[in-house]
Amino acid sequence: MRFKPAAPAAITLAVLIALGGASLAPDTLAAPAAAGTSAVSTVGGTLSVKLEKVKLANGFEVILVEDHRLPLVAFNMWVHAGPRNEAKGQTGFAHLFEHLMFAGTRHIPRGQADKIIDAAGGTDSNGSTDFDRTNYFFTLPSNQLELGLWLKSDMLGYMIDEIDSVSLANQQDVVRNERRQSVENRPYGIVEEAMFQALYPEGHPYRATVIGSHEDIQSIKLADVKAFARSYYRPNNATLVLAGDFDPAQARKLVEKYFGTLKAGDPVPPVNVAQPRLTEEKRVEVTDRIELSRLDIAWHTPAVFQPGDAELDIASHVLGGGKSSRLYKTLVYDKQLAQSVAVQQYSLSLGSVFSIEVVARPGKSLAEIEKLVDDEVANLSQNPPTPDEMARARATIETGTLSRLEKVQGLADQINYYNQQAGDPNFIGKDLARYQAVTADQVRDAVARQLKKNARVVVLATPGEQKLAAEVPTPPIPAKAATNERESLNADVAWRKTQPKGGKAQPLALPDGKRLTLANGLTVIHVPNPGLPLVSASLVVRAGQTANPAGKPGLSSFTAGMLQQGTQSRTAQQIADEAAALGATLTTGSARDEARIEASSLKRNFAQTLALLADVAQHPAFADAEIARVRNQRLGALSQQREQPPAVAAIVANRVIYGEGHPLAQAGLGDEAAIKATDAAALRQFWSTHYRPDQAALVVAGDISADELKSLADKLFGGWERPKTAAPALNAEPPKPGAARVVLVDKPGAPQTALAVVGAGPKAGVADAADIKVQNAALGGLFTSRINTQLREVKGYTYGIYSGYTMNRDSGMFGIRGSVRTDVTGASLVDMFKEIDGMRAKPMGAAELNRVRNAQLLALPGLFDTNRVIASTYASEWAIGQPADSITSLPRKYGAVTAGSAYKATRTYVDPASLVVVAVGDKAKVQPQLEALGRQPLEIRDPQGALVNATAPASPASAAKP
Repeated sequence: MRFKPAAPAAITLAVLIALGGASLAPDTLAAPAAAGTSAVSTVGGTLSVKLEKVKLANGFEVILVEDHRLPLVAFNMWVHAGPRNEAKGQTGFAHLFEHLMFAGTRHIPRGQADKIIDAAGGTDSNGSTDFDRTNYFFTLPSNQLELGLWLKSDMLGYMIDEIDSVSLANQQDVVRNERRQSVENRPYGIVEEAMFQALYPEGHPYRATVIGSHEDIQSIKLADVKAFARSYYRPNNATLVLAGDFDPAQARKLVEKYFGTLKAGDPVPPVNVAQPRLTEEKRVEVTDRIELSRLDIAWHTPAVFQPGDAELDIASHVLGGGKSSRLYKTLVYDKQLAQSVAVQQYSLSLGSVFSIEVVARPGKSLAEIEKLVDDEVANLSQNPPTPDEMARARATIETGTLSRLEKVQGLADQINYYNQQAGDPNFIGKDLARYQAVTADQVRDAVARQLKKNARVVVLATPGEQKLAAEVPTPPIPAKAATNERESLNADVAWRKTQPKGGKAQPLALPDGKRLTLANGLTVIHVPNPGLPLVSASLVVRAGQTANPAGKPGLSSFTAGMLQQGTQSRTAQQIADEAAALGATLTTGSARDEARIEASSLKRNFAQTLALLADVAQHPAFADAEIARVRNQRLGALSQQREQPPAVAAIVANRVIYGEGHPLAQAGLGDEAAIKATDAAALRQFWSTHYRPDQAALVVAGDISADELKSLADKLFGGWERPKTAAPALNAEPPKPGAARVVLVDKPGAPQTALAVVGAGPKAGVADAADIKVQNAALGGLFTSRINTQLREVKGYTYGIYSGYTMNRDSGMFGIRGSVRTDVTGASLVDMFKEIDGMRAKPMGAAELNRVRNAQLLALPGLFDTNRVIASTYASEWAIGQPADSITSLPRKYGAVTAGSAYKATRTYVDPASLVVVAVGDKAKVQPQLEALGRQPLEIRDPQGALVNATAPASPASAAKP
């Protein structure tokens, strides 16, 4: 998502019809009930969701959740099958099947479903696989209820009709690329896999994690796919939740029409697998291509919703639930041994996993860390949590639960989760009641009973050679399917071939942020959103990376990071404890043009949350001891950056494009020398110069009135003194387009190459911004874009590759980014530049234009569906100097884009002759491929972007070759 919303601007129905987004069919017009009302409410002090569960004759379940906060409907279908249902030797099958579900159906050709969703203005379109289930979801404008049911029912009932050896081979390639990206080329990916393999014996369905192994993924045969579909992808093993703005009576009729004719399968046999019992500690040592060592400890714990599950969930918060937790205070804050701590009770149906993960600071001992972890676990097993710790855990859980219901898609998924795991779709009130009923003594007893040293797995990950299984060859994708490869589970019916037309569309309205200015110059932006009792705030100042003084990269980020580390009246730990007690989130950070302090909480706690934010912003202490602690943490973060190929590619790309000395050329963290040189004087000088009310805006979105906000703003920010000196000028020169070149960063043994193909781009506020975004959607911005379709869906080179524009206040960048299989790095770049040339060769046709334009225009309400997104987007728009109506004017601007204007934007802003290719991968394998492209010069740089050596520059003619 690139934009996040804020205000009622309407686009006429006539324009929507012209764009292909709606029809005037009156029979599909939903009767809106109480516009703006939510299905979520509190009854008698208990949280509840108004819903209706219906079961069809074939066993298919649908749960209807009528929620009129936004003109959207979330479609969330769970198939009750995951790795827990996989046969021996077929690890990763459930996840592979998830991918195959998008490969086309009998009535919807391969690749068309995603395009149809784009054209309808769909958002959140994807699928996911967890150990116990697979889900498929998207959100559509509410006038497309029937379209969504047509798509979902055809996926469930007629996907198997179109699966053949070609589509299977393609998705095997895609999934194996996903494994390379998420496991082998991601820091600690093989560490997590090693932990599960130690926890579970051979044959247990959780042993191989969700992704499976290369060998098993590649071994899946077409007959296996068909057998899995016959067993599990049947209406009697699936549940659809519809949540949003629809008429339930109409929805019931349409569900019966589209799903009622599907044939039920045989009853799915229950999975009866005993939870393993460890009677002695297992210790595993793993070396990985990492900079910082990591300790992982894991135990088997009670299954989801079983006795002990809630107790251990609270224990996870007490031990490692953020900065107020025991392990954070001990390991990260006090002793400064750890970079980060994460503790989780991962609740599953066949038994849960309680895990503790600690990333060590550079040079720190895992043995010392493990000893301290053991001490804290032992302490909690003997002494119950304090009343404050229990209150903080419960507040965090309550806020997190309610926040998941803010998006209609999140609401739908939570309902499906409760339906499968608890057997009650409206279990939310009972779920929260579990935590209220748990006592501190029960938490202590659960820890003593479950988290024993002789019943755990300990994984010690250290830097070194990555040891992987033998390489499994990637066979070529067959040119065509063999005869008689397809079969059907359901009889065909002629009416399914016709795509349903949309109903009458509602006027397109976005959240409207109203501005006012306090006497000290602080801008206050109020965006009402009363659907749920939640409020989010973003205090933004024009103090980003572009404000860094020469020679002090990272100072903006360092300053923002220090704001939570103590004020004149609160210590860092008091800030953390107070936020946790409120169930609030409080974060600080810096970007290119701005720094922010953001907070979210329940409405009842928002006044206290905003008071905490105000204190952090206006009264930072910059204590020497805290600076020293944060300095070490930032040095550790620099090491972590070097572990991540996509991050390295981005850092190097910025340095090459912006050039030495430009404030955006350096990483946001800065460099080692700058971090070590930063002291209290530098931080305080930066803060006093840039953190001033006349250069700041407070954006608040949620369940709060304008009068309530004005009163709070006056009270908490009215005394923020405005300096008498003029605000500093922040004019960062835009980069000057240069000649094409190739930059290679060596990452020996990497199974993928991280690519960043970049060039100078437009700054924020250009008149043709909408044209730029529409053309980019077609080129590489959407899943259905030309580049991703060719490299992923046709060639199977990547898990995903996308293009986009970064538009800053004074400069901008265009980039195409993603990771590709090492051996096809050169081929991927050749195909990428062919797609660029194709976009520049001629304007889009009418069908493609309507689809990608609608994907920007009609999707707008779905992109502004949480308070955080609304506040964050308005804050960004203010920081880069955009007018008050920059968000509410989007429908008009997107509606005006034509094939000609989008084509002009392509020709203006995407010049292949000036694009720089940055590749982070195995030099020995990648360099020959890059040299074969004929694109010169070829530079070798280190992970910070410093030049190692370079070949002689080529002639201008060769520089323009792909």
